[in-house]
Amino acid sequence: MIPHEYVQEVVRRNDITDVVSQYVQLRRRGRTCTGLCPFHNEKTPSFVVYPETQSFYCFGCGAGGDVITFVRKISNLGYVEAVKQLASRAGMPLPEEEDQESRQRSRLLEINRCAARYFFEQLNAQTPEANAARGYWRQKRGLSDAAIRRFGLGYAPDSFTGLLHYFKRRGFSEPELESSGLVKRSAKGNLYDIFRHRVMVPIIDVRGNIIAFGGRVLDDSKPKYINSPETMVYKKSRTLFALNVAKKSPSKRYILCEGYMDVISMHEAGFDTAVCACGTALTAEQVKLLSEYADEVVLSYDSDEAGQKATERSLGLFANSPVRVTVLSIPGAKDPDEFIKKYGRERFEAILNGTANPTEFALAKLRRQFDLKSDDGRLEYIRRAIDILAENASPTARDVYAGRIAEETGVSKTAVLNQLQTAQRGAARKAYRKQQREMAGQGIAASIRVPYDKGGDAALGAASAGRQLVAAMLKNPDTIPYIRQHLTLDDLVLPEMQQAARAIWQLADAGQPVNLTSIGPLVDEGVVPQLSMVLAQNIDLTPARRDIDMYLERIRQARPKSTRAGKTSDDEYRRLFDSIRKEKTSAGKNGEAPE
Repeated sequence: MIPHEYVQEVVRRNDITDVVSQYVQLRRRGRTCTGLCPFHNEKTPSFVVYPETQSFYCFGCGAGGDVITFVRKISNLGYVEAVKQLASRAGMPLPEEEDQESRQRSRLLEINRCAARYFFEQLNAQTPEANAARGYWRQKRGLSDAAIRRFGLGYAPDSFTGLLHYFKRRGFSEPELESSGLVKRSAKGNLYDIFRHRVMVPIIDVRGNIIAFGGRVLDDSKPKYINSPETMVYKKSRTLFALNVAKKSPSKRYILCEGYMDVISMHEAGFDTAVCACGTALTAEQVKLLSEYADEVVLSYDSDEAGQKATERSLGLFANSPVRVTVLSIPGAKDPDEFIKKYGRERFEAILNGTANPTEFALAKLRRQFDLKSDDGRLEYIRRAIDILAENASPTARDVYAGRIAEETGVSKTAVLNQLQTAQRGAARKAYRKQQREMAGQGIAASIRVPYDKGGDAALGAASAGRQLVAAMLKNPDTIPYIRQHLTLDDLVLPEMQQAARAIWQLADAGQPVNLTSIGPLVDEGVVPQLSMVLAQNIDLTPARRDIDMYLERIRQARPKSTRAGKTSDDEYRRLFDSIRKEKTSAGKNGEAPE
């Protein structure tokens, strides 16, 4: 592993505010900085950076940690890779020591490179199967040999062990192969190839690493597509297909398509900024990644119902993105590939330059749902169109579209604007109530989830007290000996806080700094965000001795009396025993169950 002191120095030289500012537009508010969270879609900033503790926390999605955690999450890196990236940023010499995680990632990437080579070789083999696969790419998809090479397209033969034997001849172990997602173990315990008799598409990240594969049947049999599962190197929610090619284009207008085949066809037609989401639907992380390269994004989904729903959902994800978003309408074809084949590249470029903005798209779709010749149709169209303008449009756009709605329906523009003002006030009240609900859920006790077997109000109070004691130790390590003297790990109700306290005490015993950076490697992945939340909730609080004593007493009172008896002196034990006996006698008379 990388030496502890080296990691601490890397973090010291990479101020978290500077690093986060490369990805998030931050606004300073007193002692903190806030911005829109890069890990989920939101309209109101709930992502906060705390320079004092060199930590971040999102009150919306719960993401949190130190600068290493942020880089790992934003760039989909392992721990060692994130440390090395930060070290390079700070101009520090890279650590020579390799750790197990880095070796595993390197081996996995090597397996994927070998697989891509195998699939490409099989595509060019002199067999009837390979000839059919070449026909699929060349004739059915209309791809040139140059496009096939550029995207590394291939073919997986109809064999259960072809790829498996190819790997074994190159010295890869069975556990390594299973972790790749390219082979699977049967119920009888035998390994076999997952991709069989399919044309293959390698998925390559922005750094040029082959991280996964997609496979399609040559006909219309089911399942039509099979994709690699997520692995150590592949997180589909953070990956965009063909971004490694598109980022080389001088154009900053990107075309977001529905699938791999659409993207490849678009590139073949000369539109070299086409990309698509990996996975079933676009994610906030993919939107964030795309916004790092694009100034404008054109949504180019299929014209069927599923494609239109995907367009609506994607518009919502782009609502807070800095990029300009437009929607492509494809007349006379179900997708871009079909349109280009029917009408040619020039006509596709013409409709690409005439794309609609999100408001136009929403209003056009709404208009098709109503008969504007009837009074009921016009009234309902106006009502729902006004709701769209009240929530999403700028003041200028509202004025323009109010005039257009008036023309379409024969109602005066003044009447439309008056109704729009009423709707705006309602939308503002709705947004305020939502904000108040979100704020109510951000209190110190709001996020506590007490384990089922430790339920009850007393346990909730003890859980809250335990978190505050962990916060005290994090904020002021001088309190560690006193708290440790009066607290056991079993006293902490929440398992995450037990892990945190154990790590804090371990670091204190070793004379090492107590902070999120040093705690991270000693606890489960979900503990660090919890600690970030604890620090965020206590940013303006520094517990004094009387506060610590109050938390310790709250925990002591929450213990069952029978448990407390084992931790008392003889005199205290006799007094406690008399108390328990009296309570049991009283409870028995009243027909209650004793504690």
